[in-house]
Amino acid sequence: MQNPEYDAIVVGSGISGGWAAKELTEKGLKVLMLERGKNIEHIKDYVNATKGPWEYPHRGGRTRAMEELYPVLKRDYPLNETNLDWWASDKDSPYTEVKRFDWYRGYHVGGRSLMWGRQSYRWSDFDFEANAKDGIAVDWPIRYADLAPWYDHVEKHAGINGTHENMPQLPDGQFLPPMQLNCGEQAVATIANKKFGPHRRIIPGRSANLTQAHAGRTQCQFRDACWLGCPYGAYFSTQSSTLPPAMATGRLTLRPWAIVTEVLFDKDKKRATGVRVLDGLTNKTTDYTSKVVFLCASTLNSAWLLMRSATDVWPGGLGSSSGELGHNLMDHHFRAGAGGRLEGLDDKYYHGRRPNGFYIPRYRNLFGDKRQYLRGFGYQGGAGREGWGRGVAELGVGGDFKDAMSLPGEWTIGATAFGEMLPNHANMVSLDQTKKDKWGLPVHKIDCATGENERLMRRDMQVDMAELLEQSGVKDVNVYDAGSFPGMGIHEMGTARMGRDPKTSVLNSHNQVWDAQNVFVTDGSCMVSTACQNPSLTYMALTARAADYAVQELKRQNL
Repeated sequence: MQNPEYDAIVVGSGISGGWAAKELTEKGLKVLMLERGKNIEHIKDYVNATKGPWEYPHRGGRTRAMEELYPVLKRDYPLNETNLDWWASDKDSPYTEVKRFDWYRGYHVGGRSLMWGRQSYRWSDFDFEANAKDGIAVDWPIRYADLAPWYDHVEKHAGINGTHENMPQLPDGQFLPPMQLNCGEQAVATIANKKFGPHRRIIPGRSANLTQAHAGRTQCQFRDACWLGCPYGAYFSTQSSTLPPAMATGRLTLRPWAIVTEVLFDKDKKRATGVRVLDGLTNKTTDYTSKVVFLCASTLNSAWLLMRSATDVWPGGLGSSSGELGHNLMDHHFRAGAGGRLEGLDDKYYHGRRPNGFYIPRYRNLFGDKRQYLRGFGYQGGAGREGWGRGVAELGVGGDFKDAMSLPGEWTIGATAFGEMLPNHANMVSLDQTKKDKWGLPVHKIDCATGENERLMRRDMQVDMAELLEQSGVKDVNVYDAGSFPGMGIHEMGTARMGRDPKTSVLNSHNQVWDAQNVFVTDGSCMVSTACQNPSLTYMALTARAADYAVQELKRQNL
């Protein structure tokens, strides 16, 4: 049977893929969205969303058997029984680490849009101009003005809560009412913002959690269980926010268990003709045709797919003519900061379980400040009262101990910094043809490490937070550096960077592959640098912008 031809194929259904499907269908295109993993239906398949810890066999923890099955996932918090089914199997989808790289993936409809941290910050021209000013890598081919209307566009639909701060390094946006700081955070912020302002100050975090009903979705219930799926649709995910309007057009076809193995390329027309798909359940191969292809499979998987495509024209794959495909892999480095104890608030508490905290935007190497390193970092943190877990180390017994554990503990406050990682051609992903996954496909070979610039930055990431806390009256302040390997931040970026010159970049200013103008790449692989803000909001804006451009070019018959 002849497969239908589509106007557009979207590979991947996470944050970028969901936006591509929504924008393209709403602009009149017939779209096929392909997801390599299983389907997860909104609400129905959030099977653990309303469970209490006591309802899990191991109280939400992990077992020895789980650690054996997930040798990578066990390195950090993702390995637990509450949503283990939403993380990709290390056994089925292995990869090769030349250097340690902690790759935490979600292979299902919605991808990591179901598990993300939801922190949503705009970039500024300090970020888009940084490479050019520092002589690092290549210049971004766009500036804030190019993306500002698209930030507006995606924020209005996704629903971002926040405050208007008029800080040049962190542009304001189209915000819903903020999730206010709790009294402990506000007490520190009041002092710190006077002492360290105006550029270094504590503000409420900006997150993709609804603080009021919006776009057919219900406001956040302050359950802080977002990683289990939200039955209220109160945080942005593909399932709650972008898939429903795309489906409502009647122009979207969604196919789960569809592993895209190659972008099909016509070397005479210099255009992609569609994609080749391996059925994840039956191992049957099917070709689908389309006028444009959007790669939104995530940073490493989009690079993997490009490297497997058009190899009869370019041995390194589609988009490799510059020699940059697969290179310049980046992530944020974090897990360094400080914390301490708050006094004078023993009669104060807070309402609910707010799924957010405070934010301190970047201030280093800005506004006349000059460090030994380039770029900077921002802090994410929070304050709260200790719970019953504080008593575990004492192994207490008896009625008095139980009574004490039923009461709130001391107030604590702390923050971890997220630092920028510089692009480096030597940090890369390639294909390991000697090792296969469950479906017989070559796996990723990742060679990536932080460098001296990041090492120098990590000292300030600790002492700066300690200084702010101490001078704001926080007691018993301790600094920490728990170590950070690439991948742990789950903010992979690079491998198919945008640029101004096809000789030094994979994509142009509209996210088109230089070598195939009807192929667009809008996930993290397109990034030229990392800034220090969470990147997902920028992926959304870049995707919406590229989709609009693709439709215009189709109408002009340029694709």
